[in-house]
Order: sequence, then structure tokens, then C-alpha cells
Amino acid sequence: MACFWMTGCGGGSGSSTQPPVQTASSPTVTVRPSSSSVTTAQAFSVSVTVSGNGGTAGGSVVLTSGSYTSAAATLNSGSASIAIPARSLATGNDILTVNYTPNAASSSTYKSASGTASVTVTAAATGITSISVSPNAATIGTQVQFTATVQGNGSVSQAVSWTVTGSAGSPLSPGNIFSSGLYTTPYPAPATVTVTATSTQDTSKSGSVTVALNEPATTTGPNLKVDVGNQTRAISPLIYGFNGYLLDTAAVQTARPSLVRWGGDGASRYNYKTNVTNSASDYYFENFTGAAFMYGGGNFTGLVTTDNSADAATLGTVPVLGWVSNSTTGACSFSAANYPGQTSYAGNCGNGIYPQGTNGCTNAGGCEIFGNSSVAAITSASQPPVDITAASTPAPGSVTNAWAVGTWSGGWVNSILNAYGPANPTTGTGRGVAIWDLDNEPTWWDAVHRDVHPAPFTYDEVTNSGIGTALAIKTADPTAQVSGPVLDYWWAYFYSKKDIENGWSTGPCYEPWSGPTDRSAHGGVPMIEYYLQQFNQYSQRYHTRLLDYVDIHGYFAPNNTGFTAAGDTDAQQERMNGTRVFWDPTYTDPNYPQPNYSTDSNYTSSCSPPLQAPNLINTLKTWVANDYPGTKTAIDEYNFGGLESINGAVTQADILGIFGREGLDLGALWPTGTNQQADSVVQGPANFSFAMYRNYDGNNSMFGDTALSSISSTAAGTDGEGQLAVYGARRSSDHAVTTMIINKTYGSLTSTISLANFAATSATAQAFLYSNANLTAIVAQPAVSITPPATGSTTSTMTTTFPAQSITLLVVPD
Repeated sequence: MACFWMTGCGGGSGSSTQPPVQTASSPTVTVRPSSSSVTTAQAFSVSVTVSGNGGTAGGSVVLTSGSYTSAAATLNSGSASIAIPARSLATGNDILTVNYTPNAASSSTYKSASGTASVTVTAAATGITSISVSPNAATIGTQVQFTATVQGNGSVSQAVSWTVTGSAGSPLSPGNIFSSGLYTTPYPAPATVTVTATSTQDTSKSGSVTVALNEPATTTGPNLKVDVGNQTRAISPLIYGFNGYLLDTAAVQTARPSLVRWGGDGASRYNYKTNVTNSASDYYFENFTGAAFMYGGGNFTGLVTTDNSADAATLGTVPVLGWVSNSTTGACSFSAANYPGQTSYAGNCGNGIYPQGTNGCTNAGGCEIFGNSSVAAITSASQPPVDITAASTPAPGSVTNAWAVGTWSGGWVNSILNAYGPANPTTGTGRGVAIWDLDNEPTWWDAVHRDVHPAPFTYDEVTNSGIGTALAIKTADPTAQVSGPVLDYWWAYFYSKKDIENGWSTGPCYEPWSGPTDRSAHGGVPMIEYYLQQFNQYSQRYHTRLLDYVDIHGYFAPNNTGFTAAGDTDAQQERMNGTRVFWDPTYTDPNYPQPNYSTDSNYTSSCSPPLQAPNLINTLKTWVANDYPGTKTAIDEYNFGGLESINGAVTQADILGIFGREGLDLGALWPTGTNQQADSVVQGPANFSFAMYRNYDGNNSMFGDTALSSISSTAAGTDGEGQLAVYGARRSSDHAVTTMIINKTYGSLTSTISLANFAATSATAQAFLYSNANLTAIVAQPAVSITPPATGSTTSTMTTTFPAQSITLLVVPD
């Protein structure tokens, strides 16, 4: 009979038993959310406990709810915490299911299990909750990129607009911030500024940061070398000139200008017999008594008298335009009655422009009204200049004083000579008028003076009339000097205005050089060079120099920084770097391409000719050397802006140093300002930059009059003028060595000045400083020690620190 295991078999007296089988149990999974109610925008956590009678559970847990599944969380002593990110769950009553999976060690004790809990999820309000902005500091003289982080609920845009503001009540500029968040610091700078980002999605939401503006640390500047043994040239005293417009006594007392010019648009039609001039397009083409806002009271003889008392040379302007104002004050060329629809002044005088939609004008900017002989006669009288080609011009050898005095310009010059006597031919100072400009900016006669001169100037008009006028001046006053052609526009240096306007209407390029019919008719010679050649030829014919100065107006400040306030440090750096236009053959500007005449060596048929370095002073000298040797050079209008600030003063001081170093013979600053504010108010800092050269101690002490070779170079041997510019000169009155150092950076620089070929006899140098620390005075500084030459050397040295944006003058006795 068969007998099976674990089954009792009959007939035997013995029996057999086994231990019971162990089975895994289901643990309890407890789920506890950190909150029973959340919004979709809120993150929350869920704590999970797995427990049972078999001891501590090991393994992991995973939470699911709807479409959301968490990552596995490992149990620690039977517990775990699961983080639920915001916007993970749907709105409503959500069931949180946590599934437990035992690990190998716990699988014999616990089965997989799950637990649940519920949480109520409500929709969060959509929108921006906060905007944060960074960084919170910037270094002056740099650009800083700001970023904004926009946080919120729902679909939130990161797009913002940017603003920067200064401290309440602070007069200092806060700088500028671009739409990209790129911030450019100001100088001088407040201690802090506030940068604000405003949401473009919801303009009621913004965030701000207070930004500390920190000065750069003092560093080592370029090496400065002044070679006292290398005297390069005499410095003309006439480079320290001003235009008389807006000039006042206070400015003259501070700056001590060496020359004052009677010039500008109003000078072109000044009637010396009636003391009446016309404001032209500057102000409704109206006749006024005198030249408004001109130094000396608006009367030319008043200017001469005042210049004499200030020991300044006078530069006058004689007309070549062909018209002078008549005696009818208040008359205006384009009256509202005759030309209805213009913008008018006092309901009578019009600005000479028909607005769009008026009298057939379709131009968005309006339509200019041009004059004719009957219009011209309302305000002006015809005074044609001497045409040197006319039959009435005296032959060589028969030019007489009577002939000269019979001309308009010669008669004026003679009246001044009789009243004041001649000026000193060397310094220009003394009694009478030293120099006469041949009119003012012919380039714009057909715009500014279009009521009397609607046609653009030609080669022959400006050249031949200028020569005849110069002959009359020189005959009436043989000591007088003449300056011309007083052109102010890059293209007009190379083309007549007739050419330029032809070019603007000639395809395919429609550029000023596109239709040069006038230049072509004159042998292809550039305008100013032709002018010089003709003056040279007629000077030989009449056995007298007819042109003493080749004269331009140098409005070359980059990116429209002339006639503007200082701006942020980016604009300031452009302004300071822009002075290179006067001397640096590598400096170019997008506004000045090469003139592109067909015979030019680099002529191109492209409508975009390459840029050309103006290199203005050397260009003038080259023209003189090629076309009329011995002629001096003049820039009798220029303005680089910022004259109300230390940056404008630094730039202006640099310009004056360049003029002396490069050998310009005459310069005159045109002011920045309005008719209600005089030079001393608007451009006080610029006046002090002149004073550093002309009156640094308040006792009329001056910079040297003989230029010395002066070099600023970095440790790597490159040009250091972008940091420190240095100008050295010897003063003939006492042989002192004067050194002007200009810090163009926004931090202090410490440098050593080497005085080569100079064994100092004094232990110290006098020091004078003009900086933003005091914009109302030049401040004497502690004496700077001079180290004499070491054995075997001939170089003395001085080491000192030059403050940010400053002008320092060191005077070394000899």
C-alpha cells in the first residue's frame, strides 16, 4: 500500500511534522500632503510612511496623480518626502497615489502596496509677480549689461523696457541705458543710480536695483617724454582765438583770448555805414541794428575798441556775397503778407518755408522759398565785389588807393585804418583790424542767404571775387592780412556748391561728387587748391601777397557731439578721440569718404568710396606747399561740444595743444550757447581750458611759445594719447619749460615725465590743475619734485598723479 509524505499511514505506531511557511504581508502606506489646498502656481511636498508588523520597510515610493508621475524616492527608516513642482497637477480634487516597491531585503517581509490622499488644486491668478534686476555696481567709464528676470504665473514674457535715474535732486546725469539693457556710465557721476526694468507685457510691473558707480582704481599711465633739446616750431599766439558771438567780458577775463573774430551768418551782409545787418535764415531774414549778441555791443567799431582794451587781435569779415543790408530795420524778405502760409514771427516776418500742403508744397519737411532781385531789395542793397577779371580792374602797376577806397570793402578797411591805425603785423594786436575774412561759408549762401543769393556758388564767383576784394583790402591797408575762402563743408573743400548740387541730382550714386561739371571746367583741380593757385598767380601779377591765411571751418566732432552737452562717457570718449581729425593720418570718420574725382588715384565707380583721413592741419599745409607757399593756415570756427563740462574742457585743452604742436597759425572757437546766455555762463569750463594756456595763475602767465617734441607712449610702445596727452613748450620770456598733461580717462593715472636734454636747476616744478573737483577755478597744487639727471644721463624726471578728466600744467624754471 502506498504511503505519501506528510500523510499518516495506517498500521504504524509512529508520526512526522514540518514548521509553518512564512508569507509576506501588505504594509500600510500613509500619504500626508504638506497642504490640503494649493494653487497651480504653488509647489508643495508629500511625506510618505510605509509601516507594518514586520519591522522597518525598505525600498522606494513613487507618486502619481493624473498625468503626473514623480521620480522614485528612496525610503529612509521607512519614510520619504516627495516634492511636487508648481503647475504639476490639474485643478480640482486630485488623488495622490503613492506606490510602494520593497527592495530585496524587505521583499520577504512586505508586499508592494499603495496609499492615497487628496489635495484640492485651484487655478492661480495669471500674471507677473516680480522682476529682479542685476548687477548692482558699475565702473565709471565702462558699459555694463543689465539683465532682468521676470517671474509670474501663466504665460509670462521676459521682455522689458529700461530706464535709469539719478538721486533725487542731484544735478548730475545718471548716464544712458539702451533698449537692450546696455548701460553707459556718466561723468561726473553720482554715487548711485537706479536702473529699472518695466515689463512690456504689464507696464504696471517693474523691478529696480540701486547701482553703485565706482571710480576706476589708480593705475600707471603712459610714459611721457618732452625733449627740451628738440624745439619743433614756434607756437602762433593766434591759435587761442574766440568768435565774438555771445562772448562777454567775464569770459575774456578768464580765457584771455588772443584773437576775437567778427563772423558768422550775420556778418555776410553787415553794413558798416548804417550798422545794420540781416539775420538771414537764422531768424526770419530780418534786418537788425548791429550784429546781435556780438562782443563789443553789436557795432563793429565797438568790437575793435573792446578788443584793443583786452589786448586781442581783431578778425573782421568783409562781404563777397554781393549784398549788404540796407538801412530799413525790421524789414524782412519773406513777409507773411507776400508769402502766406509760412511760419511767421510777430505775424509779419516769415521763415521762408512753406509747410507741406501749403502753396503746392509736397515735401514732408516743407519747401524753401527762394528770392530774386525784387525780394533782395526789400532788405538789402547790391554791392558787387570786385571781379578781378573785369575790365574795370586796374592793371598791375596802376592800382591806387583811390580805386581801393571806392570799393565797398576797401572803403570799410580805410575807415578802420583812419580811426584806429594799423594792427601789429606780427601779433595782430595794437589798434586796428589785423585780419579780414573773405565772407563766411559760401557753401550755404544759397540756403542761409537764399533771399539774396539763391544760386549755389561757383569756382569763379568765390575765387575771382575773393581776389578782387583782397586786392582792394591790401591796397587800402598794406598791413592788413586776408583770410579765405572760409569754407565749412567737407565736400566744398573739393567741389563748388554748384558741383555738389549737381551731384545730388545725378545718378546712379546721387552723391556730391556725381556731377562735377564746375570742377571739370577748371582742370579737375579741387576747389581750395584752385583758389590757392589763382591767388598765387594774381599775387605775382600785382606784386603783393593777396592771401595770408587759407581758412576753413572745422566742424568735425564725431557723431554730432559738437554743439551738444557732454553726454555719457561713450559720447565723451568719442569727443575726445575725435580731436585726432586734426593730425592723425589713420583717423577716419564715416562722414568723410575720399573725394572721388575721376583722376584721383583711388577713384572708384562704386557709390561707396573708401573713407579718407581728413588729417586737417597737415592737409592744409600740403595744399599750401603745393599751391601757394608761405600762406598760413587757419580754422576760425570749430566746436566739439560739451563746453559746459570738464569733458568739453579736456577736449578743448587737447585741441589747443594739437594746434600748437602741429603748427596751425590761427584758430577761433565758435561758442555753444543761446542768445540768452553768454559764454561765461554756458561754457565756463572751456574758458578755463584756454586759461590753462593763457592765464593759468590769474596773472596772465602763459604756456610756452616754442613747441618741444612731446610723446605719450604705453609700456608696449604704442600711442598713449588716448589716456594721457602731453604738450611741452619753452617760454621765451623766462626760458621755463611748460608741460601740459591731459588725462582723458575716468581714473587717476600716475606717470613719469622725462625731460630729455634738460638738467633741471630747480628741485621742484609749479603745478596747476583744472578738474571736476572745482569747475570755477584753476587750482595751484603742491610743487612736484624734479629728479636731476643720473650720472651719464641728460634727462630730468618728474613723477606725479593726474586725476581723472583733468588738465595739469607743470612749470619748470630754468
